[in-house]
Amino acid sequence: MLDLEFVRGQFPAFAEPSLEGWAFFENAGGSYTCQPVIDRLTRFYHQRKVQPYAPYPASEAGGAEMDEARSRLAGLLGVETDELSFGPSTTQNTYVLAQAFRQRMMPGEAIVVTNQDHEANSGPWRRLADDGIEIREWKIDPETGHLDPAALEKLLDEKVRLVCFPHCSNVVGEINPVREITALAHAAGAWVCVDGVSYAPHGFPDVGELGCDIYLFSAYKTYGPHQGIMVMRRALGEALPNQAHFFNGDTLYKKFTPAGPDHAQVAASAGMVDYIEALAAHEGVAPREVAGLMHAHEVTLMQPLLDFLGNRNSVRLLGPRDAAHRAPTVAVALQGPAEAAARALAEHGIMAGGSDFYAVRPLQAMGVDPAMGVLRLSFVHYTAQHEVEKLIEALDRVL
Repeated sequence: MLDLEFVRGQFPAFAEPSLEGWAFFENAGGSYTCQPVIDRLTRFYHQRKVQPYAPYPASEAGGAEMDEARSRLAGLLGVETDELSFGPSTTQNTYVLAQAFRQRMMPGEAIVVTNQDHEANSGPWRRLADDGIEIREWKIDPETGHLDPAALEKLLDEKVRLVCFPHCSNVVGEINPVREITALAHAAGAWVCVDGVSYAPHGFPDVGELGCDIYLFSAYKTYGPHQGIMVMRRALGEALPNQAHFFNGDTLYKKFTPAGPDHAQVAASAGMVDYIEALAAHEGVAPREVAGLMHAHEVTLMQPLLDFLGNRNSVRLLGPRDAAHRAPTVAVALQGPAEAAARALAEHGIMAGGSDFYAVRPLQAMGVDPAMGVLRLSFVHYTAQHEVEKLIEALDRVL
């Protein structure tokens, strides 16, 4: 059982007077930041705000902290240190990757994308059609939003070079079987790119065990600073053309980062691992076992919310009704504009969002008007039961 008092004690937001009385349910847009990240960021700006890797103490310390962040995150994710790199956002990281594939692929070759994805892992790849690359769409079930691996098999042949899909969608919430899908794609000779932005906040995955070639997520949604984190496995990274300065082309973690890194935010990213390790030590488990504790807590809190929404005739719950098979990113289509419902919830101390959340394609595929949007209620492991109860009570009044 997760010690919620300890967990919430690691996040200054829960002691912030201006946030007192508010329950935060838009974590899918960005989580609260844990104290170790804030401490590291503050220290860097106070003591290390110089060009790193130069031969003087402040610079050496800054460079060492950047290296520490990369190595410790890579260790947590089960990959080699130089297979992990930072960028300004996941969207921009994906765009850079798309340019690399644009240079490597030939007209007539194919990429599989889904209509379940956030636009970040869909739009950049679809644009390659302008260069003669065939784009094949793996479609969701319009009623449930489910991605059927059997439907993917029908799209795979010797022309497919890359398969792109989300670990879970930011509006459907269902957790996709990454290992199974990756095995199908690899058997057909294709690489695999997984958008983990909506999954990673609920437990850092063992990317090495998943087997995918690219894994992307956003640190500002996993209790850290505003950075995009990208795992690029060595075999693929060495096969793709350099997208950075020519002299960085032989360094894997620099090869797909055209701009220089944000030194302070990269260094502060080590604080995410500080937090996970502190929580693991407190709970008496290994750091990679923390994800299971997070998931168990989230499932317990999520099921009553899913039951409440699933039994309400005035709303349409998107994605699975079984909490065990999804992340706690819960979207509902309403009879009116979702933004108005979010505004009404704010009057009851609930922080939530109403929008299309850059998920225009999945909403359209499920018959939801993106202009009306969905009300999204998203939480993570630091959410308390009394906050979910408060949310349900507010929803009962507003919907």
